[in-house]
Parts: sequence; structure tokens; C-alpha cells
Amino acid sequence: MGAGGLAAGMLFLCAAGFANTNQVFDKVYPLTSGGNFQLDNVNGSVRVDGWDRDEVEVSAVKTAQDDPSELDRVEIDVVSQPGAVAVHTRYPGGEGTNVEVEYRVHVPYRVLLSAVKTVNGSVSVCGVNGGGDLRSVNGDVQVTDSTGPFNAKTTNGDLRLELRKIMNEAPMDIETVNGSVVLKLPSDAGANLKVQNMNGEFSSELPMTSATAPTSARAFRAKLGSGGGEISLRTINGGIHLVRGRPGPGA
Repeated sequence: MGAGGLAAGMLFLCAAGFANTNQVFDKVYPLTSGGNFQLDNVNGSVRVDGWDRDEVEVSAVKTAQDDPSELDRVEIDVVSQPGAVAVHTRYPGGEGTNVEVEYRVHVPYRVLLSAVKTVNGSVSVCGVNGGGDLRSVNGDVQVTDSTGPFNAKTTNGDLRLELRKIMNEAPMDIETVNGSVVLKLPSDAGANLKVQNMNGEFSSELPMTSATAPTSARAFRAKLGSGGGEISLRTINGGIHLVRGRPGPGA
């Protein structure tokens, strides 16, 4: 075989090997507006976007870092019921595998994200009206252009929530250990704040009044506007910042 033929053969083998390191999952499930959605992952980020359809689109890419045969050992299990869709990422029990699963999901605009979580990766939500519970361990959590309430927790990562409105004065719990917290609310928002901040600065563009005498410079309660549901903001190593957004729309 000539040099050109050998090079072409090597290129073909490399391309074939690369193709086998990925598997794509792409399916659609019915879910009426106002339904319930949940997803759990281990290695990989999760992005959820709202759209104007009464269905959920689950797109995922599984990537094997070393052995392509490990792809089949990680399963994506979807349970679809009337009013609820749950996505579970199943890794082989008791055995490690170097496979990453990246999710891109579309859900109805009005939906409850009852649990969207991963261990190693970020969680991001955009354009969802209904709130939910968002969690990571090693990764950031971000919410934009949405209506709460949202609970958001991570251990090693930043939290940023930009909300158009908080419905029903429901409580919110926003917590990280090693990272900063940014909460953007409409300028007319009302809430009761509980702030705990060990090693970092606190700032607010929103008008606040003291609700109780601070127990320390790092732990205090305050009121936004006329008050409302409790928002707990906690971090150990990082700052906490309240940012003013535009006045919230009508209900």
C-alpha cells in the first residue's frame, strides 16, 4: 500500500474510533402545561429551556473518555406518566465508569421542576414559569428569565438566579459552600431575607430594612419591600449580592 493509501486507512480508523466514543439520545414525551418534570444525572451538565409545546424533548449525548464499550453500561431511563416525566441516568452499581452525559431538555413554559440535579456539572434553567429544586455538587447553578420560587444548592460552584417574579410568596433556599450567590429580583419584589455569609462581602441594590438585630456581621435578617416569603441566602466562601431587575409583570 502506498503512503497515500496508508494515510487514508489510518484516517478512516481514527474517524470510526471517534464516532464510537459518543451516543446520542433524542426523544419526545407528552407533558401538559403545569406538569411535573425531574431529572437526575451524575457526570455531566443539564440545561433546561422552556418552550410553547405540551411536550418534553430530552436530548442527551453520552461520551466515553476512555473505553467506548462503557457507553452501553450507562442507561437513560425515562418514565412518562400523565402530568409527569422523570429522567434517570443509570450508572452501573458498584463500578466506576468514565462516561459523561450532557443533557439539553425542552419543557413547557409552565412546569414544576421538582428535582433537576447532577453531581459533576452545571445546572441551568431558562424561560420556565413554575419554579423547582435545582442541585449540583461540583458545578454552577443558573436560572434566567424565569418565575420562581426556586431552591438552588451546590457545594463547589456559583449560584445565579435572575427571576421575573416570585409567585405565591413561597420560600426559597439558595445555598453554596465554595462560591458566590447572585440573586436578581424585580425592583418591586417583597421578601423576608435570612442571610448567612462567613467569608465574603454582602451587597444589595434593592431597598432593605432590618427585620431583627443581627446575631453577627455575617448573619442577619432583613426585609425587602413590604416583606413576603422567606428567602434564605447562604455561603461560606464567597459573596452574596442582590441585584435590581425591572419591575415584575402582573400575575
